[in-house]
Amino acid sequence: MQLRASDGAFLAWAAYSPASQIRARVWSFVEAEPPGPDLFSERISAALTLRRAVIPPRTTNALRLIHGESDGLPGLVADLYADVLVVQILSAGCERWRDALVDILREKSGCAAVYERSDTEMRELEGLASRSGSLAGTMPSGPVAIVENGIEYEVDVVAGQKTGFYLDQRDNRARVRHLAGRREALNCFSYTGGFALAVLSGGARSVLSIDSSAAALECARRNLALNGMDAGDAQWLEADVFDALRELRGEGRQFDLIVLDPPKFAPTPRDAGRAARGYKDINLNALKLLRRGGLLATFSCSGGISQELFQKIVAGAAADARISLALRERLGAAPDHPVLIEFPEGEYLKGLLLERR
Repeated sequence: MQLRASDGAFLAWAAYSPASQIRARVWSFVEAEPPGPDLFSERISAALTLRRAVIPPRTTNALRLIHGESDGLPGLVADLYADVLVVQILSAGCERWRDALVDILREKSGCAAVYERSDTEMRELEGLASRSGSLAGTMPSGPVAIVENGIEYEVDVVAGQKTGFYLDQRDNRARVRHLAGRREALNCFSYTGGFALAVLSGGARSVLSIDSSAAALECARRNLALNGMDAGDAQWLEADVFDALRELRGEGRQFDLIVLDPPKFAPTPRDAGRAARGYKDINLNALKLLRRGGLLATFSCSGGISQELFQKIVAGAAADARISLALRERLGAAPDHPVLIEFPEGEYLKGLLLERR
């Protein structure tokens, strides 16, 4: 549909969704660029060119090819794992153009198979039914094997979280790996072991990984074996992280490096209050486990929590723990998750690298 001002002047081409709180999602501000295969082809080509420019092929064979609004395709996510493309179709406009978008993505990416994981809350908010399944090609019979900075991982694109793996943390895993030498590490919300394998490959003495999912921890164990790493250096704990942190405190445990990478606590700003309490709880208890001179890499992927608020939450946790922290770095998503200056909501992943003084 066309959006026009009260005087009839053209404003934008948009997709209308009466069931969504976001009634219209803009595809183009140029009247001569209506939504359709030509525009989609141009946008997808530009997105692929950007990825080739910012991610060297030797780094990984797993990339986010399309990042929604930030690539001019609102409501479309496409992640490439080796030769399998996993798509999320999260808006009414993308649903309308589903076949065309998938065909163009497959052609330009050269992938062997396309699998849909449109099974998120965002789709429900658009008034669309949850959907997942194969869209094109033949899916492998088991997990997809990927490589990231020399580390191999199995990715379950069918039943794993999100599209199967957290590609946005690629650079942060590499950064923590660089800092891990001879440290005892604690990895919370570990999922399939991304940060655990990174710190071990960086020379950590040991890592304790905590997650509530038995299936995720089993995959993490397989990933450890896949890379020939010493199983004795890794411990895996199936538990609620909130409870586990308190238990570790009770045991008098201490660590030199702690990673907190929790799931989304606040999808929208209205959830910020509840989420802030959760973030403060895990950061407070983690800080009490951190040795002097130790490092905390703490993250929020909640769109409802701003960078400023997140830093205030962590600062409040440090004050309550009576601990002084130095801010070493601010961390964010890998460059295949671009952010448009006019769409700050795209900068959802916020991280702080902190040193205990």
